[in-house]
Amino acid sequence: MVTGEQAYLDLCRTVLENGNKKEDRTNTGTFSVFGHQMRFDLSEGFPLLTTKRVPFRLIASELLWFIKGDTNIKYLLKYNNNIWNEWAFKKWVESEEYNGPDMTDFSNRSQIDTAFHALYKEEMEKFKERVLVDDAFAEKYGNLGSVYGQQWRAWKTSQGETIDQLKQVIEAIKHNPDSRRHMVTAWNPEDVPSNMALPPCHTMFQFYVANGKLSCQLYQRSGDVFLGVPFNIASYALLTHLIAHECNLEVGEFIHTLGDAHIYSNHLEQVNTQLGREPMPFPTLKLSKDVTSVFDFEMEDMEIENYASHPAIKAPVAV
Repeated sequence: MVTGEQAYLDLCRTVLENGNKKEDRTNTGTFSVFGHQMRFDLSEGFPLLTTKRVPFRLIASELLWFIKGDTNIKYLLKYNNNIWNEWAFKKWVESEEYNGPDMTDFSNRSQIDTAFHALYKEEMEKFKERVLVDDAFAEKYGNLGSVYGQQWRAWKTSQGETIDQLKQVIEAIKHNPDSRRHMVTAWNPEDVPSNMALPPCHTMFQFYVANGKLSCQLYQRSGDVFLGVPFNIASYALLTHLIAHECNLEVGEFIHTLGDAHIYSNHLEQVNTQLGREPMPFPTLKLSKDVTSVFDFEMEDMEIENYASHPAIKAPVAV
């Protein structure tokens, strides 16, 4: 069984060598395989990829955003995290209230048209600034709907009540560690077609306690292998560490199960560049001992130590 960073690199090779050519909602085109699993022993280091630099601060701030139950990009922008901007920006430029330059097909056009790219960046900066300073605007256009934070912390029931799945699963791990029901789901069939900027890609995760260690398995229905999956690996590894910390457990494994694992057709060169690099040892994660609850962690309470990596590799995001 292949583990560690080699497991991720093997996934890349598998998609390149055996992937089916498929169209997708972004009209970019992908090469994909269906059904793949990777395993990471968290006791051997924190799985932040080293064959390209992966920004831990973006991963950590996004995860804290989920944990807080927030669905508005305003929190992320305060930490200079732009991961979710495109979906909120798209809602703004397609609204009747928007009266700026035509941003039709902005994602694809900005990649090939230098003048349009400059215009897009200018409009995006205006949008971000307005989200940060205008609460009413942020509420209307910065909110992404029933995405991960809401589904984890305030799942809406048919009776009009809410369920705090994350809080419930932590309490269950503490008081009934051998349960086979330590699960959180983000896939709500009622919300998918009507109330989500992007239907959840990482749809559900399950915890498992054995020998004083906490393990986590994620099922991800759709994985952008080059851009998204490295973030997902580190994010759920961090979540496992945080919950193990609160529950006084050691960390076990993070198991990543993918449905449609795909490489976008405009990421092939980047993936091959990454595959030509030699992996380095994983770094370590340091958590503040003064914080005892998952829900009380802030950015300054976590730190990555001894992270050595190859340079970052840029690639366009398919929206």
